[in-house]
Amino acid sequence: MNIKILLTALMALALATSPARADTKIEFWTFSMKPKFTPYFESVVRTYEAANPGVKVEWIDFPWDVIQTKLVTRIVAGTPPALVNLNVPWADEYARDGLLTPVDAFLGKHTYIPSTLEDLRFKGKTYGFPMYSNVAVLAFNTLIFKQAGLTRGPATFDEQLAFARQIAAKTGKAGIAPALSKIDGLFMWQGLGVIEHGKAVFNSPAHVALVEKLAVTYKAGGLLKESLFAEDNFPAVVDAYKGGRLGMLLAPPTALKRIEADAQDVYAITDVAPAPLGPTGIADGGWLIHFAIPARVDPALLPAIGKFARYLTGDANQLAFARQASVFPTSVKAAADPFFLALPANSGAAQKAVAAGAASMAHSRTLYVAGIDDYDELRRSLVKAVEAGVTGKQDVKAALDQAVAIWNKKLATQRRRP
Repeated sequence: MNIKILLTALMALALATSPARADTKIEFWTFSMKPKFTPYFESVVRTYEAANPGVKVEWIDFPWDVIQTKLVTRIVAGTPPALVNLNVPWADEYARDGLLTPVDAFLGKHTYIPSTLEDLRFKGKTYGFPMYSNVAVLAFNTLIFKQAGLTRGPATFDEQLAFARQIAAKTGKAGIAPALSKIDGLFMWQGLGVIEHGKAVFNSPAHVALVEKLAVTYKAGGLLKESLFAEDNFPAVVDAYKGGRLGMLLAPPTALKRIEADAQDVYAITDVAPAPLGPTGIADGGWLIHFAIPARVDPALLPAIGKFARYLTGDANQLAFARQASVFPTSVKAAADPFFLALPANSGAAQKAVAAGAASMAHSRTLYVAGIDDYDELRRSLVKAVEAGVTGKQDVKAALDQAVAIWNKKLATQRRRP
């Protein structure tokens, strides 16, 4: 018998009777994207599958307050998704707990804005593919500015406060409405630490001086007093600006669309400037969303996952999503697209806001305090101290000293835990 013919026949028989090769399955999760962005993500999946035969992509969307529990459960069970949408504080926590896979080996020749990768770098390793971000812009009422003798937007936080006091003195209206429930972020934006070497440090002379500036501006009428220390003062702030009772509005560009729809008279006299940079060189209002690879993903799938992640967060997809969602892309090329930077003649405040925000993206960082149990409870004690100092109910230094004592007692307890 001809051995060559026999071998050929046996190989053909083996191929005919062996099971077909299983498709590579990539399951990726987002949060709170349905139904608004269903067409976008379904199109992404179809396009990728068509270009990559043998790869099946499954998109699952969860509410933002459910996705964390689902993710941890699946990681513990050893069946995590290939990619998951996270914000930076979540990623930091999960990376510290060993629940994420570093992605440095899968970034390829990335073109992400460097600051967005810095947001995702913990202890020298990168834990995500940046997708989109936001950054605040400064809208200002030009009529109120003219009445106050002001001709431009402020360049620094100190100027914001000075402008606010001048507006109050000249017009009787409030100048700004900072979100003082997030005073920890304001401290960090201004280059002032919150916790150092495991201890609270926000009662230093520099911290006291900043809160005292707020107190002076509050006493002068420069701060909008409505909901000033509320957990979410944004609705009250937007209403005040729409009503012509506030000189400056620090907000994402999407807020200008709301003003255009609800208060055309105020919108018509609104101009826009980039948000002031802190001494840190950071723009206010940054908040990065990305895709991370969970721990316990099958190592054999990692190259395919990395390829899909680069596609999902590539220039074209970032640009398409950012245009639909009114957010900012995190890739250099997409962020430089004329959609964000080109200003047509007679552009309104909404168009100017997009350009101002895009110009600030290189300075965007996500500011937060990481690794502290019950942090929201601690922050509330800080906010109460700042409220007492700003409103004159208590000496600023004494109020901050009391809050530091509360924090350090709690932090010491955490350090003693096994």
